[in-house]
Amino acid sequence: MQLHGLHHVTAVTRNASRNLKFYTEVLGLRLVKKTVNQDDVSAYHLFYADKVGSPGTDMTFFDWPQTAPDQRGTDSISNTMFRVNGHAALVYWAARLEANGVTHQGIDEFAGRERLRFFDPEGQRLTLVDDGGAPFEGEAWDGAGIPTDHTIRGFFGVALSVPDLKQTTLILSEVLGMTEIVKMPHPDLAGQTITVFAMDDGGPGKEIHVYEQPDLRRARLGHGGVHHVAFRLTDMVEHQAWEKRLTEVGLRTSGLVDRFYFNSLYFRISNGILFELATDGPGFGADESLETLGERLALPPFLEPQRAQIEAGLKPLN
Repeated sequence: MQLHGLHHVTAVTRNASRNLKFYTEVLGLRLVKKTVNQDDVSAYHLFYADKVGSPGTDMTFFDWPQTAPDQRGTDSISNTMFRVNGHAALVYWAARLEANGVTHQGIDEFAGRERLRFFDPEGQRLTLVDDGGAPFEGEAWDGAGIPTDHTIRGFFGVALSVPDLKQTTLILSEVLGMTEIVKMPHPDLAGQTITVFAMDDGGPGKEIHVYEQPDLRRARLGHGGVHHVAFRLTDMVEHQAWEKRLTEVGLRTSGLVDRFYFNSLYFRISNGILFELATDGPGFGADESLETLGERLALPPFLEPQRAQIEAGLKPLN
């Protein structure tokens, strides 16, 4: 059994309008779905992705205006890594971020690849990684004025901060079938290690970097933090097989959840780290055409009868 890479990453914002402006106008992603959190319909759920909303390209946000700032620490999803094609793309992005007043840490090298680390307006830690021109299954969004050679090409991976590498390794390797491909000292912090795990033969979109940081305080989720990371499954057959596997090893799950645009299965690997397994389909075209993705408030059929009430409780994004 294999997970097939990252499906989406979901984070928290307290300012949906500013969030929309940054991820579409600065990072050049497409708003492919404007909907609500199905478990809290008072909150927007915004999906930014490539041109067609391909699995593996979706950075999503819950809009929770009352949240405090994210308190960084261990037992958390600590960094989201996007992929771009080549050194020239990183140079372009360094200049673009500077032109938009976005703080970055310059181009450096990590685990054999060049990268560019920076922060979104709420302090969320983001990284662009050179994918070496690896094949990209999605379709570049050409509506943001960014050369298609330099556009963000979905996810490269995510980073976790954990207090106990042994426990995390057990789940990632023995339960989820990932492969440990390298272990190295932390380049900046003496005595700390980074272990890179790969799924489904590895490569861009299929890596998790695990930082063992036992001396950090526990993180507390807030705006600017990551709520969960989702991994790709092909279809419901795989979904049901994974639900059975997780249950057999003693992990508590949500059971299968129909999100209309995909089907989900949630479970925690620790108190602070929430994983989701999500199917590639049906996809964001289930209720909108490609040309009009993200232009209107989309609601799954089971929420459509509440549309008037839901819309009345949401603030305009512009």
